[in-house]
Amino acid sequence: MATVEEIAARVAQFPAKPGVYIMRDSAGHIIYVGKAVNLRSRVRSYFQNGAGHTPKTQRLVSHVADVEFIITSSELEALILEATLIKKHKPHYNVRLKDEKRYPFIKVHMEEDFPRVSTVRRVANDGGRYFGPYTSSWAMRETLDLLRRIFPYRTCDEEINGRRQRACLYYHIGRCPGPCIGACTKEEYRESVERLCRFLEGKANDIIVEMRQRMAQAAAEMRFEKAAALRDQVDALERVVERQRMVSSTLRDHDIIAFARSNGSACVEVFFIREGYLIGREYFVLEGTSEEADSQVLTSFLQQFYSEATHVPEEVIVQHMPDEAAIIEAWLREKRGHKVALRVAKTGEKKDLLRLAAENASETLARLRAEWDADEGRSTAALEELRDALGLQAAPARIECYDISNTQGTNPVASMVVFVKGVARRSEYRRFRIRTVQGANDYASMYEVIKRRFGTTGKERDDSFAAVPDLVIVDGGRGQLNAALQALRDAGREGINVVG
Repeated sequence: MATVEEIAARVAQFPAKPGVYIMRDSAGHIIYVGKAVNLRSRVRSYFQNGAGHTPKTQRLVSHVADVEFIITSSELEALILEATLIKKHKPHYNVRLKDEKRYPFIKVHMEEDFPRVSTVRRVANDGGRYFGPYTSSWAMRETLDLLRRIFPYRTCDEEINGRRQRACLYYHIGRCPGPCIGACTKEEYRESVERLCRFLEGKANDIIVEMRQRMAQAAAEMRFEKAAALRDQVDALERVVERQRMVSSTLRDHDIIAFARSNGSACVEVFFIREGYLIGREYFVLEGTSEEADSQVLTSFLQQFYSEATHVPEEVIVQHMPDEAAIIEAWLREKRGHKVALRVAKTGEKKDLLRLAAENASETLARLRAEWDADEGRSTAALEELRDALGLQAAPARIECYDISNTQGTNPVASMVVFVKGVARRSEYRRFRIRTVQGANDYASMYEVIKRRFGTTGKERDDSFAAVPDLVIVDGGRGQLNAALQALRDAGREGINVVG
């Protein structure tokens, strides 16, 4: 491991250009990602005047074994790249969104002639329209169920040519307009889906006005069945709008963002105001916020949230101005395609909404903290019980479980499941394709996967491989257990506890 002086000497050769720097520890983990207008000056500051650093920065520097950099063409590009790398690697010393799994989005497949509506975890540049993210999958499904009653849409992946003889159940219960049987035209279907998208954008009142006009026109043309269908849709939409809270007659396209902090975590509450209505609210949890200024916490959230948000409003109301506010505004303007303003609310209805969002954030964080403490207590007791049952010297903080499966004797694969302090670490789950074994041989397959996993410990840049477990559990009997033990011996990792 290089000394601080050796690292500082290398850093002195960094370019005086904008970019992103990446700090790694002795195991190769990425432990911090930062951006800089001047890479050399910014990174050198970590290794100078250590007494002037915060305790958190001092701990970071003490663990740095290597520093890399990526030059960017501008500070704005550095901001975007920094957010991408933090979201991908979740470095320990960065403020980061706590999201063991990706938040869900609603996707409208506008690239299709008859667009489907589905839920996804990733946003892609594929011609679809995305809405979200939603922190509650349940709330998102409720929204979709409601919308499907008003604006029926298809979810199937059938080829649509209008020649199918029989419609599915969703057509008969009014949840799909039946393009597969020719019950609606392509234009009619897409018009309905466009209204659904506009509703998700918060433009319900505009849709109601438009549909009332179409209803009157249909009635004038004596298309009474069409007019009645439009009337029912308008009535349903108005009931939805009545449930939404009118919060302002002047705020048209605003996000209200406030947060509360406690014990190294922060809860951020976001109110979405569209056309004067509070159309939704979401909360997000940030980790690694201890010893960070409020402005830095807000900066980190704005970077990570709006890097995936599908809509950027014309104005974002915040408690404090973030660090590098001008750069963040420029980035948001680039994403939106129009001017975006960051504002600190000091008076009036904006301040009242900000206060309400802050109160919600504080109450949510208190509830989550109580849940976390209860879960931690249960996990600690269970791990201590496991320690006693297996005769271990200490409760296992990290447990890795391995299982071999195949499809009728072919295509064998292995799964690795990880628990840290009794909590599933889904981001570190892995699946291995068995490379050296032909057919169904669980013993040889177990040997291969354990050897591959532990033969790369300390070298592999994957965080889940760099960590060493306190306990390995293999699914199977004596044969699988012996194969795992032999693989650990061959990998030089005999000291790890293994059960099967």
